[in-house]
Amino acid sequence: MADLQLDANGILRTVADLPCPHGLPLLGNLLQMPPAKLHLIMEQWARQLGSPFRAQLGTIPVTVWTQAELFQTVMRERPHLYRRFAPMESVMAELGGNGLFSAEGPAWEPQRRLVMRALSFSNIKAFYPTLAIITERFLARLQQAAREHRTLEMTEELKRYTVDVTSTLAFGEDPHTLEREQGIIQEQLALIPPALMRRVTALFPYWHYVTLPEDRRLARAMVEVHRYIRKMIERARERMRQSPDAPPHNLLEAMLAAHNEPDSTVTDEQVSANVLTLLVAGEDTTANAIAWALMYIAADSRLQNRLFEQSREALGESRICPDYDALKYLDLCEAVCSEALRLRPVAAIQTFEPLTDVCLGGVAIPAGTRMLFLTRPSMLDPRHFVHPETFDPDRWKHPRDPSDGAHDQKAYLTFGAGPRVCPGRYLAAVEMRLVISMLMRNFKIELTINPAEIEEVSAFTMVPNRMPVRLELRA
Repeated sequence: MADLQLDANGILRTVADLPCPHGLPLLGNLLQMPPAKLHLIMEQWARQLGSPFRAQLGTIPVTVWTQAELFQTVMRERPHLYRRFAPMESVMAELGGNGLFSAEGPAWEPQRRLVMRALSFSNIKAFYPTLAIITERFLARLQQAAREHRTLEMTEELKRYTVDVTSTLAFGEDPHTLEREQGIIQEQLALIPPALMRRVTALFPYWHYVTLPEDRRLARAMVEVHRYIRKMIERARERMRQSPDAPPHNLLEAMLAAHNEPDSTVTDEQVSANVLTLLVAGEDTTANAIAWALMYIAADSRLQNRLFEQSREALGESRICPDYDALKYLDLCEAVCSEALRLRPVAAIQTFEPLTDVCLGGVAIPAGTRMLFLTRPSMLDPRHFVHPETFDPDRWKHPRDPSDGAHDQKAYLTFGAGPRVCPGRYLAAVEMRLVISMLMRNFKIELTINPAEIEEVSAFTMVPNRMPVRLELRA
């Protein structure tokens, strides 16, 4: 892929100099960029035009980039030189969810400290017994489906699991979505990511003037979500009143304790926003990552057998991983997910804008210019990963032999980089090992459709449109 930086005379280029796909007068490329396929369209244009290039949302220029080293540069220089682009913050604020993910400036750092502490290695290790209990409940649900020979929409099943895990770890409450068929918070949460995608990419905030059916559904869902969050916060405050000398037991209690400190900068709105942010992020990203991994596992009986053997050896007679220390013997389970995320990145697009005029990759970029970074092209670049089009989980083995070929970890952009690297990456890694080993130890799995029929959809994260799986109990 072309690395376009300086022109033939070595002169710094402007955004207007960048190549741009043909569009329409006034509208530019707007009608060529449906939100649900945005990442695919951008990747196609990057193959044709090189990187960076420019797209036009009406009169608004959007620069699009694929170089991993430039992505790393931008991520390292957040938050003092770059931020997520402004529509993200305003849309999240309207939904009452302007928490750690979209917060900028002084509001970001205190929230970051609290969330990083809650999702730290030591906290997740201490949480493992509870995580194992939730996984046992997930196993029971899947066993029942296998006995009834039911086809499962696996992405939805995984979201039930991740909602229960995130809520219990971060908020001290288990919503038990695994045991319920209807009336679960997941039904409302599922409407938020696609709504974010529509609104962040809109030319103007049309929903302020005309409410479409999808906007009305979202409004009703947000009423239910915020009622759920308020009740959760009230219960946490009551627990803290009853035990005033006890230390915080989870992220929600830690945020409320910080809110109660003298001269605190943590507001009620930030507490509520971070609850919403973690509910959405904890439900969506890990569930879809594991779902994409299952697509590759189901298509490869040899890989299934390898995963079964590793899981049986690590788990012994247990149905799930018996303790935290045994997770270290499940490298292949996590490697399968890492490789699936290389080929099917859940975070396919990252959005930024510079806070001041900057120069990046030989291009002069004015403050406020919208920037989209595509994460998959660098992970499919043979300079970064040997045989990049091949699904090969063994490329993630440790230690790695240099003779195996290119394997540039800095080009693996799944969890971001720099000060705002994904705070939930440790929890995601544990969930990946735990869920994949549980599935492989207890079931054989098959897709009920051709994998080629599974489509990628941009719904803020990049998700499969379906993942129908049938489970067969192992003897």
